[in-house]
Amino acid sequence: MANLETATLGGGCFWCIESAFNQLKGVVRAVSGYAGGQIPNPTYQQICTGTTGHAEVVQVTFDTQVISFAELLHVFFSLHDPTQLNRQGNDRGTQYRSVIFYHDSAQQEVASQILSQLSADQIWPDPIVTELTELNNYSDAEDYHQDYPAKNPQNQYCQYVVNPKLAKFKQQYAEQLKD
Repeated sequence: MANLETATLGGGCFWCIESAFNQLKGVVRAVSGYAGGQIPNPTYQQICTGTTGHAEVVQVTFDTQVISFAELLHVFFSLHDPTQLNRQGNDRGTQYRSVIFYHDSAQQEVASQILSQLSADQIWPDPIVTELTELNNYSDAEDYHQDYPAKNPQNQYCQYVVNPKLAKFKQQYAEQLKD
């Protein structure tokens, strides 16, 4: 019997993160959404202004008997550069910030420990700027954002940004991918 938990993570454009997580064993579903802002149920157009306070996030429902929250975070940190403040690559703005929205004190503690360990390990040449904050004001993104790369393979952003990231992800996590 599944023991389900939810994680909410922001690491730049949600298309890459959602696509990767949906391929991991133990992930029931990953959904693109928005979190952390001042207004309820914002639109993509509102998010793009950078004035709502929301981040593009992926909300991941996972089976803790198959994959742990800590394991999800390690995958998350391999999918983006947590040292880039309010951006990922050419995507710029607070909506693209690196952030972990914890759902409870246990997630807060695990995330804090991992952030401390990654900082101590100095994996990246620059300091980690990933925020750790309690989840607030989450809403799913519009339907057209869900599973966007699979539905839009000819999109240039998907071809030049998403697909190379997913290819690297698939190589790195080959043993942990769904059949």
